[in-house]
Amino acid sequence: MNYRNNLFYSRAKAVNYAVKYAQSPNPSYKYFLVQGDNGGDCTNFISQCLRAGGAPMVFSGKNRWWYTSKNWSVSWAVAGSLYWYLKTNATKNLYGVKGMQVDSVSMLEPGDLIFYENRKGRIQHSAMITSFNRSYPLISQHTPNVLNIPYEKDWAIRMYFLKIYS
Repeated sequence: MNYRNNLFYSRAKAVNYAVKYAQSPNPSYKYFLVQGDNGGDCTNFISQCLRAGGAPMVFSGKNRWWYTSKNWSVSWAVAGSLYWYLKTNATKNLYGVKGMQVDSVSMLEPGDLIFYENRKGRIQHSAMITSFNRSYPLISQHTPNVLNIPYEKDWAIRMYFLKIYS
């Protein structure tokens, strides 16, 4: 499968969006604050990046991913839900952007995603690869809002690497 020739997902557009809004959130979208040990804006930001890359919103069916100024799907804003949305789309070849899990970070390129599992076994965070330092991936993310930092997190017990395509 050639991931570079995607029907509608442009890695370059997704990465350009991530670079532009990593440190200063886009005021056109709601910013999700941390509430206790939940929340934050990481997945909302990643969904914005996917959308900027051309991923179509999916408003109907069992597997939905969408945003309006007044409401949004769970998969738009919750890391574990976005992870399963992307994997389900890939597994069942559903309409919309897809994510195929790969075994190694070395198989990823800018525009691909990393999901992080915490010590409670919950996918708690998401980030996008936006650059490389030699062959070492750098990510951009929200909560905290940072640009091109090392992808490894000392708190994560596991990482899931998703190759994004359409």
